[in-house]
Amino acid sequence: MKITGLWAFFCMFALVLGLGLVSPARAQPAGSLPNPTADSVNEEQLFKQERKIDGRITIPDQRAANLIQPQGREWRAFHERWLPWIAGTLILGMLIALILFYMIRGRVRSDFSESGRRILRFRFIERLTHWMVATCFIILALTGLNYFFGKRLLMPLMGPSAFGEFSQWAKYSHNFLAWPFTLGVALMVVLWVRDSIPNRVDWAWLKAGGGIIGHRHVSAGRFNAGQKIVFWGVTFGGLAMFLSGLALIFPFTVFGVNGMQLTNVVHGVIGGLFIAGMLGHIYIGTIGMEGAFEAMGTGTVDIAWARQHHDLWVEGEESTATLEERTVPPSGARGRLS
Repeated sequence: MKITGLWAFFCMFALVLGLGLVSPARAQPAGSLPNPTADSVNEEQLFKQERKIDGRITIPDQRAANLIQPQGREWRAFHERWLPWIAGTLILGMLIALILFYMIRGRVRSDFSESGRRILRFRFIERLTHWMVATCFIILALTGLNYFFGKRLLMPLMGPSAFGEFSQWAKYSHNFLAWPFTLGVALMVVLWVRDSIPNRVDWAWLKAGGGIIGHRHVSAGRFNAGQKIVFWGVTFGGLAMFLSGLALIFPFTVFGVNGMQLTNVVHGVIGGLFIAGMLGHIYIGTIGMEGAFEAMGTGTVDIAWARQHHDLWVEGEESTATLEERTVPPSGARGRLS
């Protein structure tokens, strides 16, 4: 009985050993070296078959057991490869387009003679709100660009330690300035939504190129169609950035891992679009159009400039008998225009 049992053990051992040797050998291509783990561990097949890969933990938080998720690999590939290309293409493309446009079209000049009287274009609260949003946006944009390109462009110049310190402060400023930016956008909606409702005049303005394409000045109300597009873009874009940013500031409060990854993608793509769009707005408001910066800088414009660019608005002020109240000669006190 002992001999029989011993033979049975050896036969079983030989069978297991033979299967272990034969199976890997058949899995290898002809002429290649044997790989005993080729069939036992196939990472790609495992990732495709399994929704996630769990480990063993002893702490109460079971989420920490999720070691790798296939969606995480897809997000990382998009985040590290495609997202910088998307943001860079949008922003650099807009910059190149604006440079070419300026070289071809030049500055939009105003062909009027100054009247010597100025009209209040923007009140103090409107200017304060605009510049608060603008200042916050510039810092948010720069710190957001660090998120896209910092480790590729700045870290080789600054070194890992200095770049890590800089990025930490950039993150703090990005998170905290998001709140006054959102507050400013909300105030803009309250102040300007009434003047930003689209109408038929806007369609005529767009068809005529708004005086930017070509040299013919087009009728417009207090805000032309281009300014209304910027207003609604900032309104809905700011809302999307706020909601997605809120989910990122307080992770896992609303979404799980996959939701956080998707939120990160949405925040990044909209951020790239936002920066590209605001570059066009900054161009028109500074070097692109004569007299545009003065309106938001001092709050007043020459009434002849207002008639040329926003004639329907001036007519409305005249019809309500407020034009004289809102204009003063150059020697008059400007304190009541603020």
